[in-house]
Amino acid sequence: MRELDRICRRVKRRSGVKACLGLSIVLFVALTVPTAGAADRTPRIAAVVTEYRHNSHADVIVSRLLQTETLDGKGRRPDLELVSLYTDQVPSNDTSRKLAAEHGFKIFDSVAGALTLGGDKLAVDGVLLVAEHGDYAKSETGQTIYPKRRLFEQIAAVFEANGRGVPVFCDKHLADNWEDAKWLYDSAAKYKAPLMAGSSLPTLWRYPAVDVRRDAKLEELVAVSYHTLDAYGFHAVEMVQSLVERRAGGETGVRAVRCIEGDAVWQAAKDGVFDRKLLDAALSRLKERPLRSDKTLEELVKNPVLFTIEYEDGLKAHIVTLNGAVVEWTAAWRYQDDSQVESTVFWTQEARPYMHFSYLLRGVEQMMHTGRATWPVERTLMTSGVLDSLLISKLRGGERLETPHLKFAYRSEFDWRQPPPPPPGRDSREQ
Repeated sequence: MRELDRICRRVKRRSGVKACLGLSIVLFVALTVPTAGAADRTPRIAAVVTEYRHNSHADVIVSRLLQTETLDGKGRRPDLELVSLYTDQVPSNDTSRKLAAEHGFKIFDSVAGALTLGGDKLAVDGVLLVAEHGDYAKSETGQTIYPKRRLFEQIAAVFEANGRGVPVFCDKHLADNWEDAKWLYDSAAKYKAPLMAGSSLPTLWRYPAVDVRRDAKLEELVAVSYHTLDAYGFHAVEMVQSLVERRAGGETGVRAVRCIEGDAVWQAAKDGVFDRKLLDAALSRLKERPLRSDKTLEELVKNPVLFTIEYEDGLKAHIVTLNGAVVEWTAAWRYQDDSQVESTVFWTQEARPYMHFSYLLRGVEQMMHTGRATWPVERTLMTSGVLDSLLISKLRGGERLETPHLKFAYRSEFDWRQPPPPPPGRDSREQ
């Protein structure tokens, strides 16, 4: 009990939690500070990023270790210490050098230097790999080729030399193609380095606050997306995956995918390829900008895009990108047993401090303390592979692609909970 009391005092001091019930610590989504049995030392973190500028992913993730969760020094401070940084590119508006001078961490000119602090031994307890912005080429399918494999190869070389790995968080997808994504996944396993990845979408606010019932049988899911098919398409597929992985039997694997666009999407709705009523249910949850009432959806959207994902157990999920009509992610699904339809919007704070990144980081923080992924990296592996295959389908004119490489199963024990209301948004130009 003395150990539990010590942990409770530590939680109160660091996160403001005021109660410790029974033998468990009551925390929001269990995503804050270490659980019982974790080391009583703040993990030392190396950040490996592509570029570090205001409002980049490096800024809104890594800067929270320096400027608190609200990016103004006034919020909760994550129990992680940034000790080193490597930047693959240094744009003219780089902010990392100024932050290093203010906060005392060191910037190294190599990934190995950041992980060893300039020595010859692994000297950090965890790595943040944030490769989402920068000047990089595009692949044949239109995805930006962020150097995730190259950077992870250098991280893995340090693990190899030291005979051990440490937890690594990889922001968003594992790679822009299946081969590299699977290599990264396998390499982390080889070095016994706990690996977690993904974006903030699965931890977002939802209105209403609903989730797929655990172990329920799903009949169909239709989701709405917007913007680009690579960066935002990843978010949409990940959103869908975080919902459907809760179904009866867990994730069973993906049998095939298809991507079509233009008038073929509206024809697919007429032909019953996807349920237009589910699409309408998803659209009914738009929060920031409801659909215009003076025009039809077909009139508003000049080039709709439809992603279709066929799962091994027969479930089908559809994502409709509706640029010109929506600026949010929503989803609707129907259960097999009672035909009940549920729907929700996944809401982001589109102003600084972009508080949704705080709840992503809380999951990362928990992993850095416990050495166990807060949600399964297999979700991100699946999402990365599905998106890659969908964009290949699009490149091939809407061909249905069998995906034998995606026929892997996994279960997720992660339970989403509604985050508390975010602080007021500030001008995104504010430093």
